[in-house]
Amino acid sequence: MRSIKAYPLPLLALALVATPVAAQDADHHTSEAEVAALRAQVAALSDQLAVLNARIDAMAQQAPAQPVIAVPTSAPAAAAPVVTSAHPVEISMGAAPEVESDDGFSFKPFGRLQLDAGWTSLPDGLGREDGFGAEVRRARIGVEGDIPGGFGYKMEIDVATGEAELTDALLTYEAGDIELTVGQHNTFQGLEELTSSRFTSFIERAAFTDAFGFERRLGVSAQYGKGPVLVQAGVFADNIADLPESSAWSADGRVVYFPEVGGTQLHFGASAHYTDIADGGSVRYRQRPLVHFTGERLINTGNLAADSEFGLGVELAAIRGPFHFAAEGFRQQVSGLGLAEDTASFTGGYVEGGLFLTSGDSRGYRGGRWNRTRPARPVGEGGIGAIQANLRYDYLELNDSDVGVLGGSQNAYQASLIWTTTDFTRLQVNYGRMEYDDAVFALPNGTRDYSADVIGMRAEFDF
Repeated sequence: MRSIKAYPLPLLALALVATPVAAQDADHHTSEAEVAALRAQVAALSDQLAVLNARIDAMAQQAPAQPVIAVPTSAPAAAAPVVTSAHPVEISMGAAPEVESDDGFSFKPFGRLQLDAGWTSLPDGLGREDGFGAEVRRARIGVEGDIPGGFGYKMEIDVATGEAELTDALLTYEAGDIELTVGQHNTFQGLEELTSSRFTSFIERAAFTDAFGFERRLGVSAQYGKGPVLVQAGVFADNIADLPESSAWSADGRVVYFPEVGGTQLHFGASAHYTDIADGGSVRYRQRPLVHFTGERLINTGNLAADSEFGLGVELAAIRGPFHFAAEGFRQQVSGLGLAEDTASFTGGYVEGGLFLTSGDSRGYRGGRWNRTRPARPVGEGGIGAIQANLRYDYLELNDSDVGVLGGSQNAYQASLIWTTTDFTRLQVNYGRMEYDDAVFALPNGTRDYSADVIGMRAEFDF
């Protein structure tokens, strides 16, 4: 507001007087009395103006200061447009970025790289390949996230062989304590089989999980989880790489109870598996000596004509502080071996114990499976990471003399040393003493009972 003080009172008075004075000069009949009255009015008006100006000054002192606006001498460059969205996006960072919107969409990339090397030492005269070996064991990349309405998705490929192989491709739906899954995913065959290779205690899983052909399959499954109880079941076709040629289907189920009692995490589980094999189909059970980079399989049933499989498994595990214990067993029956009534039975299992040598570290566990180990003092943050030592006895029996199947048996005594440097990186070295009976390859003297020594090493990173 502009103050009336901008026009000095003497000038204002002069302006008010000027007209009557001029009129007086022009009209000599104006009386001196009228002039005096006019002057009195001007004086009164001046007093009123002074009071009004004082009030304006007081109001100006009480009002907040107005910003000073600087007018540039030249026009500024046009400002970049501001883009707004009805659904803001939030980006968070862990080992990989995760993009989330407030309306329920999310997107997160993930992956792993595992590099293996080592040696196999087979008996002299066996005539099988041994010595140094190496491979990219896994090189996977994938994406996962949420979709509004309780839906989720996951897709992963493995390019370790130089060709893209689809591992997981699935959609999920959560409704309270129940989760439904459609797509290619793991069936429900035991603690170690369902544990990610990033978190296992040895370079490879127990021999029976590979020998009996446990794998991801295309199917539909449901999972119920509440508190320490987990129930899983599903119906599956074959692995997506074998479709549509394969017409086999399977049904799988698993029940787990994992209470925590007095600071000890316990795990009790059981699983069942049935596969219907197409007419004219066959099965083959075989296994490498500990490491994957060797192509030698010293126990092997060969191809067996079969019409179905039925398997039962049991699981037991415990974690207390730096110590863990685990044991599993699985019995696989195969029916239709030549004659409809012929059934062969094979068994496998392991028992292991492990101990962290670094203070404050413990094996990770979550929801019925082993989980990530997070070092209490990782490398780069003033510590040396987590160091874990493990021992395992691994057994696999592929003989059933009642039906004339002689695939051999394996008794393996194994040790591993794992150095988990950070949450997402680790190094490990494994040793295995493999003792075979009735192996498929004979020594020059005809014996099929002998031993082999294996060393495997792995460097890995995941995000």
